[in-house]
Amino acid sequence: MVESENTKAVKNADIILLCVKPFQIKDVLKGISKSVNAKQILISVVSSVSIEEIVDALGKNLPVFRAMPNTAIAISESMTCIAHNNAGKREVGEVVGLFDNLGQTVIIEEKLMAAATIIGACGTAFAMRYIRANIQGGIEIGFDAATARKIVAQTVKGAASLLIEKGTHPEQEIDKVTTPKGCTIAGLNEMEHNGLSSSLIKGITVSYKKIAKD
Repeated sequence: MVESENTKAVKNADIILLCVKPFQIKDVLKGISKSVNAKQILISVVSSVSIEEIVDALGKNLPVFRAMPNTAIAISESMTCIAHNNAGKREVGEVVGLFDNLGQTVIIEEKLMAAATIIGACGTAFAMRYIRANIQGGIEIGFDAATARKIVAQTVKGAASLLIEKGTHPEQEIDKVTTPKGCTIAGLNEMEHNGLSSSLIKGITVSYKKIAKD
């Protein structure tokens, strides 16, 4: 059932999911505070708003979760990081089960939520930029754009799947395709000479400093 009023929507809900802009959350919480109860579960996907701030705004003690999914949730392939407070095994199981249906989940300490936002959510954009560069390179060496995109996207998907399915370290998989005096190691070394790894690490740390500052 769809409700146009927040108070009516939360009154009989088992799980309350907060999906608003950070500047809106205090007004939203104030508006629903009288309608929530300790038996409900509240999940916030609002960035940069702590569990303590949510509890203070509600003025009530109930299981509160922070979740940071990414845009791959649209195809049930999200990586969702979850932190919680005042939650038992049942509540944790329910929330993890909910997001497991939309990809994979990991429970983290709340102090790591900003870092999770960078590598889990912003990380999608970082990965897309890498993919785009590969496609551009593929076009330069002879492929049309559509074919290059198909080859690159599946190659990246396969590489990630190897790590997920086999639990290996990236270097183990790299070693399997780098032969002495081969084209792979020549390309890797050229990328490293031009700062590939360093640029990625710097980008991640700059993004983290930005979110931590704000």
